[in-house]
Amino acid sequence: MVKIARWNHDGGTQSGFVDGGTCFALPAGQGVQALLDAGLEETLRRARQTIGSGPAVPLADVQLLAPLVPATIRDFVAFEEHVEGVRKSIDGVAGVVPEWYEAPTFYFTNPHTVTGTGEVIGIPAGCEDLDFETEVAAVVGRVSGSDGRNLTAAEAHSHIFGYTVLNDWSARDLQRREMKVSLGPCKGKDFANTLGPWIVTADEFEDLHDAEGFLPISMAVEVNGEAVGQDLLSNMGWPFAELVAYASQDSVVRPGDVLGSGTCGSGCLAELWGRNGSKTPPPLKTGDVVRMSVEGIGSIENTVGESRSAGTRVRARQRPRNRVASAVPSGT
Repeated sequence: MVKIARWNHDGGTQSGFVDGGTCFALPAGQGVQALLDAGLEETLRRARQTIGSGPAVPLADVQLLAPLVPATIRDFVAFEEHVEGVRKSIDGVAGVVPEWYEAPTFYFTNPHTVTGTGEVIGIPAGCEDLDFETEVAAVVGRVSGSDGRNLTAAEAHSHIFGYTVLNDWSARDLQRREMKVSLGPCKGKDFANTLGPWIVTADEFEDLHDAEGFLPISMAVEVNGEAVGQDLLSNMGWPFAELVAYASQDSVVRPGDVLGSGTCGSGCLAELWGRNGSKTPPPLKTGDVVRMSVEGIGSIENTVGESRSAGTRVRARQRPRNRVASAVPSGT
């Protein structure tokens, strides 16, 4: 197993490998993207060269960052149980729409607001229903001879470089309004995503897949030390290889792309609100600590910060729908 990470130490950012309680840095000028561009096999070779011989620093002395700077982030909604509960919470309607079963669905979220474990996540402006989403994300790496387009599931499987934990932070009240316009979510989602604590290379999980390609590893989330939800990654409607293949359909996946599983069953508050018929447990508030753990990968933990105020949300102007411009008064 190889863990790939980025960290701050003594005011500088480094990338490399974590082995036990020690971080081993890559040579200066080399980063995680270079490993993704090199591919899994070459990365494992570099890890063997670096671990035990490269510049070392205790893990306890560093601040872990998000393990990569994503090229893109596609976030799927692959857990039926989650869809069922959150639809009740967001739309007020029970059940799962038939279209969910027909093909995977995802949205693109913001790669520029990615955070790491340990960071404080502020409450976005106008939000009173702050929530988390417990996910696993696959990270795409280079495969020699492939351009990442129109992949089969078997081909897509080899493009999965590794896995990391993903918290897709969600402002549910903002999201609820946005989804009524049949577009989005946008400001309900784009303020923060947490990835970490590192990328665990895919070879660690190769022998764990079942006959259909699913990974039966445990996912759990707690708030302030109290358990909120737990599920198995294998309860996804599609294995990760099929999600990557679908993302590449008439498109392309490239090294550095991140693909989220979507929220696991009982992995967020909104799902529980839908099932309970009330906001129980309550929305997150300043000072709450959210911790997510995934078997074989690790844990990420973040504290909720202060709420931000802003005056940029304004109502639309009701325009007259003219088709010809009015004459401009002379002399102006």
